[in-house]
Parts: sequence; structure tokens; C-alpha cells
Amino acid sequence: MAVCIGVIAKENYPLYIRCAPNVENEVNFHFTVHTSLDVIEEKVASLGKSTSISTTDLREFYLGQLYPSEDYRIYGYVTNTKVKFVIVVEAANTQLRDNEVRSMFRRLHNAYTDVICNPFHVPGDKIKSKSFDSVASSMIVPERKKENPLVI
Repeated sequence: MAVCIGVIAKENYPLYIRCAPNVENEVNFHFTVHTSLDVIEEKVASLGKSTSISTTDLREFYLGQLYPSEDYRIYGYVTNTKVKFVIVVEAANTQLRDNEVRSMFRRLHNAYTDVICNPFHVPGDKIKSKSFDSVASSMIVPERKKENPLVI
């Protein structure tokens, strides 16, 4: 499960950022999402230069793990319109496989496509869709309940 999900526009401004409800310092995740944009740009540029167009699968938008940090792993995904998706996962979560992260990005991309296809959505505006928010919320780590100490 993700700790933070970000959707970044082609011009590198945030369209949507959502963090887990039990996160102490949400600003750090905003910073992490924005710093991952440099790595995304490098990976996209290197994909275009290193392979020829005929051998490149242009439908593959998953960039994989962008970089690990001490506590988190950051994954990236780019659409054909250069909209970027970033998912931050706890490093302690060793159960999460690469194909599960891919499916999370696919669900997020499908939800984003539904938002963009809405005739009342203005392209470039922040995402305010309840259906998109529910898809993103389903991927976020649920809030942990604090145990009450036993009073004797």
C-alpha cells in the first residue's frame, strides 16, 4: 500500500497529491514527489536516446523504482501526454511486488482518464473528482488505530 500518491501535470505542477492520514509531516512527501520529477525526466530522456523507435514499446509507461530512500521507495509512471504519476511506498513493505505496483499505476491511470473525459473538467485544473479520490484512497495505507493502554 502507498503512503503518498501524486499526479503531476506536463508543466510539473501538482494536479493531485494525497498522503496517508497517519503521516506526521506531509510536506516531506510533497518534497519527495517533486524531487522525483528530476529522476523521471532523466529516465524519459534516456529511454528516447538509448533505443530506436521501432524497438521501443511506446505503450509501456511504467518507469519502475525511481530511487530508494532510507524509509521509502518511490515509483514513477508517465502517460503519453507527459502527465506523471508518483507512488511512495514504505521501504519496510517487502510484500509489494513490481507487478502489483504496475497494477496500481494502471488503476490510477484509468481513473485519471475518467476524470479527463468528464466534459465539466477543465484541463490543467486540480483533480477534484470523488471517484478519482476514492481510487487513490483505496491504494493508501489505512489509518492505524491506536491501542488504548489497559488501565487497572
